[in-house]
Amino acid sequence: MDANIRDFDSLFIGNMMSASANQQQNIGAYIADWVGSRSSESIRLESACSSGSAAFRAAVLAVASNQVEVAVAAAVEKMTDSPGVEITANLATAADADWEVSQGVSFIALNALLMQRYLHEYKWDHSNFAGFSINAHKNAMTNPYARFHSKLSQEQFDRSPVLCNPITLMDASPIGDGAAAVVVVPYDFLHPTQQHKYIAVAGSAAASDTIAVHSRKDPLWLSAAERSAKDAYAQAGISVKDIDLFEYHDAFTVMAALSLEACGFAPRGKAPLLAMEGHLTIEGQIPVATMGGLKARGHPVGATGMYQIVEVIQQLRGEAGKNQVDGAVYGMAQNIGGSGSNIITHIFHNDN
Repeated sequence: MDANIRDFDSLFIGNMMSASANQQQNIGAYIADWVGSRSSESIRLESACSSGSAAFRAAVLAVASNQVEVAVAAAVEKMTDSPGVEITANLATAADADWEVSQGVSFIALNALLMQRYLHEYKWDHSNFAGFSINAHKNAMTNPYARFHSKLSQEQFDRSPVLCNPITLMDASPIGDGAAAVVVVPYDFLHPTQQHKYIAVAGSAAASDTIAVHSRKDPLWLSAAERSAKDAYAQAGISVKDIDLFEYHDAFTVMAALSLEACGFAPRGKAPLLAMEGHLTIEGQIPVATMGGLKARGHPVGATGMYQIVEVIQQLRGEAGKNQVDGAVYGMAQNIGGSGSNIITHIFHNDN
């Protein structure tokens, strides 16, 4: 690995559905075994779609406690070995089994209900959401690790087949297989002669909300995103205006809009304007999905949060190639579990 570290004390694995989709529980020990680190602490963390960032946060807290000197945070999801209907059922386990899933509501249906309400409340048309997906596809074109390397036009977005009204194929992120990992060490463990620039964790915060969307006082406000972002800003000693790029959780275009608003990048009901006016591009006011995001890079569920973190670190190191955000100093990654029930926000700082 590029950290030039072969021995570590703890291994934290983010994963959502290894037990259900792959019939392999106890994946922490499984991975430690295969990487030849059988004496290290190794555990799996599950937090629905935010499992990847949950593993990273666990590694950060372990190192910050001074009980662990070198921690590896990894995340993995293998989704293509199972039939699509089984994966759909597995994804639904992130919702409320009693009050949502038992009524036949799929995960995409929950997001469709949110989008219907958003369009109704704020008087937008579905076509106004195209900018989120167009930007993601454009950025994925120059990311060798992205699943889709094809541009998307407004016309293609508008003509996309409906999956669950009003969500179409071009509103939704694709599932897939994926894995990513990072090494977390104390700040004073590093020295300037290392191969790569080191990036500091400036903020790490998590919050939760009701698992059932209908139980929230306001279904169009991601309270857990707001709380975790505010806590992360406070830890970093900055405000939303200091964030140079944001890897948001665009599993669906409506979730992209809700995230931007809850984190303070747009007034309530106005997030589509950021996409329509080009403010979310790599050269824009707040670059998002800089490597394609969930929409075009892909969404390997439990591994997605770790992908976001790696992408922010690449940006802050100046290693994002044609996708580089010039002069990036602070980057934020936000990983959403369920339909906003558990949200984890991290802020990173390049102070080299």
